[in-house]
Amino acid sequence: MLSTTPAPPVRAARAAVFTVFALNGLLLSLWVVHIPAITDRTGVAPAQLGTFILLLAGAGIVGMRITGPLADRFGSRALVAAAAVLISLGVLGPGFATGPLTLALALAFFGFGNGALDVSMNTQAVHVERAYGRPIMSAFHALFSGGGFLGALIGAATQRAGLDLRVTLVLAAATGLLLTAALVPRLLRELPEPEPVAAAAAPEPRSARGLRLFALAAIAFVLLLTEGAAADWSALQVRDHLGTTESTAAFAFAAFSCTMTAGRLVADRVSGRFGPVFVVRWGCVTAGLGLALVVCSGWLPATLLGWALCGIGLSGGVPQIFTAAGNLGSGGSAGTDMSRVFAIGYVGLLAGPAIIGWLTELVPLTTALAVPLVLTLVCSWFAGVVAPGTRNAPARS
Repeated sequence: MLSTTPAPPVRAARAAVFTVFALNGLLLSLWVVHIPAITDRTGVAPAQLGTFILLLAGAGIVGMRITGPLADRFGSRALVAAAAVLISLGVLGPGFATGPLTLALALAFFGFGNGALDVSMNTQAVHVERAYGRPIMSAFHALFSGGGFLGALIGAATQRAGLDLRVTLVLAAATGLLLTAALVPRLLRELPEPEPVAAAAAPEPRSARGLRLFALAAIAFVLLLTEGAAADWSALQVRDHLGTTESTAAFAFAAFSCTMTAGRLVADRVSGRFGPVFVVRWGCVTAGLGLALVVCSGWLPATLLGWALCGIGLSGGVPQIFTAAGNLGSGGSAGTDMSRVFAIGYVGLLAGPAIIGWLTELVPLTTALAVPLVLTLVCSWFAGVVAPGTRNAPARS
């Protein structure tokens, strides 16, 4: 079947969603790069900061669970607008906090807005992808990574220039509000009517749908657990296992993050050609092989290659899962389904670093990484759960 060029409103919606993902990454990154300055201003100790970050994450999960059903009821376009305003205003809070209590409140507000935007923008992305008729979800997530990288550069530059962090955050908030006002009119108002498909038109039975939703959430949990473990422990693993300097060890995370971003830029084409099951299955295998190389290698280039393979292996999996979750229901349940998968996956992202940390009390850090290694390989066996199975699934090009 010949692919058709999407209509101009659909292309405009795609560009708008790209920008929303990048904005989300930028605002989160600006909070992260200013953590040292914010903790100094508020007198928050490292132990307190850990608790506050958990508060931010917990508020994010609440935002996810509330936003999903609201997006189904009122449309993801309205929820993207509300959530983008919340997170744009929320980024101001940590910068203007004066003590532990105000910082805790600010992070709860910021986390809620971030969770709400996560679900609403991914729900809108599913609608845009469906209108496109081919996979484009991974590219949205690549823009999130790009926004985070841009935020890190801006934060580093403004701090080096001696600019007060409150000025930086005010400018970031203003940018977010202006972009939101400009972009929301370009988003899709409602779910495009899918073309009827003969054999796949009937919705899945409720029990089968619930089982599939659970399986998608479980895979998301494992992939994000592995991503969190790699992000937080890769540099330390190289330093401790190979005895390198900290500057050399930093290349481990650089290798992981660069290949993850690059992988997300090409994953849509791979999915369009070979299908989402291929992306998830062989991505999990690649990530597992990369971690096996990390665990077994005593040579720096091989270890860096292992972290690079882990990044490219994980890059396309989560977007495929979100697409599958968003297309799971036969009616307007995309937001609710995605909020469930998102929340469980987000717990994995938080749990990954903690689980590895707890295991280091019993075994060396490198040995502890065998846990995500095994889990990713197990997930490859169940990759078939992301196969399009409902009438709402995007067509393959």
